[in-house]
Amino acid sequence: MSSKSQIVGNDESLSGEKNSGMKWVICEACVGDNRDCKCEEKIGDLKYVEPNIPTTHQPNSSFFHAVINMTGMLIGLGQLSTPYALENGGWVSIFLLIGLGAICTYTSHILGKCLDKNPKSRSYSDIGQQAFGTKGRILATTFIYMEIFMALVSYTISLHDNLKTVFSGNKFIFMLSWGNVSASQWLTMVAVLVAVPSLWIRNLSSISFLSSGGILMSVVIFLSVAFVAAFGGVEGNYEIPVLELRKIPAISGLYIFSYAGHIVFPDLYKSMKEPAKFTKVSIVSFASVTALYTSLAFMGARLFGPQVNSQITLSMPPHLIVTKIALWATVLTPMTKYALEFAPFAIQLERSLPHSLTPKLKLVIRGIVGSILLLVILALALSLPYFEHFLGLTGSLVSVTICIVLPCAFYIKICWPSIGKPFLVLNLIFIAFGSFLGVVGTISTSRLLIKTILRAHSK
Repeated sequence: MSSKSQIVGNDESLSGEKNSGMKWVICEACVGDNRDCKCEEKIGDLKYVEPNIPTTHQPNSSFFHAVINMTGMLIGLGQLSTPYALENGGWVSIFLLIGLGAICTYTSHILGKCLDKNPKSRSYSDIGQQAFGTKGRILATTFIYMEIFMALVSYTISLHDNLKTVFSGNKFIFMLSWGNVSASQWLTMVAVLVAVPSLWIRNLSSISFLSSGGILMSVVIFLSVAFVAAFGGVEGNYEIPVLELRKIPAISGLYIFSYAGHIVFPDLYKSMKEPAKFTKVSIVSFASVTALYTSLAFMGARLFGPQVNSQITLSMPPHLIVTKIALWATVLTPMTKYALEFAPFAIQLERSLPHSLTPKLKLVIRGIVGSILLLVILALALSLPYFEHFLGLTGSLVSVTICIVLPCAFYIKICWPSIGKPFLVLNLIFIAFGSFLGVVGTISTSRLLIKTILRAHSK
């Protein structure tokens, strides 16, 4: 195939003047590689240089915006499930949670290093291609789409579970039941439809207010649990087991999912005005989230003991006003997550669309595709309402690969000449550790999920 494509449109201006006879010529190789083009072409005796084709929006996120977006991406279902995970895994398992937080901070840092090596790389998939060519891009993209899909299903299951609890005992809401569709399922459908417009928001800076909302909801949940522990009248002072080794594979997926967010980090990096501060953003964000998870895990496990639910809000005394506040905060959290979780897919979708399409048409296509995807996610979430098993499977099957295994592999391949032996060994250890955790966790959670489904259908 020729490196030049056909003439695709008229050039309205060159050096500030209108030249109706001059044409744009787009280099297919450059567009295919998703990079700026400087191709030259002669038509007659004239020679032109095509200007840069913008592939992303101008960087406009400050350090504060980046911290808000990264923290908002990380905080979510993890804080709901960590008390359950700690109670089942034992208090020693908290070192696994903290260790995974440290490892994921490091892997977010090396993703930035990979982006530094090739400024043309703009996404997680681009890093995959930079490291291993087309196979690397396909592998990265496959895991990205799997994580987006499975994470959104988990968020929607949580949304349904908490809506069901919020309106339990409400006779008017109960009247919404129709056929095989329960009132809580109708309410979940409405909530998801309300969240659909957020998928039409275009850049990461514009959706930082959603991330701020997610962080606010997380703080509300934390304070609500703390209030119940101090003043809720719950006589909970349970002894947490030291270590339940046989349950570690199952809960490891819950822990690793708590730090899932790496697919968005390259976009956050590229959206920053000062990308050199990306490592500091990672340290601040992960340290804050790990501190929140650790304190909430101990608080919830001590408060409710073996009766703790996989979502801490569902264990709180239903008659307390503070419990209703926490439940509503949990309901609102998924609605703040849809846009940011969908962002990597949406950005990649826009880049893959023909350059001849107008920005408005691209936005419409992005919104329609996102809306259809969200409806499919809604249907799956309502048919598989097994939160802890599905979330654990997501973490073990997908998140551990995206957060640990692939970043280390990409970094070794891309930065091989400049990596010292200690860091090479460290990255290889992380790859082995992540692979082991992923395999044993996937096997364990898959068995539990299958058993739960079979048990439910046998009733």
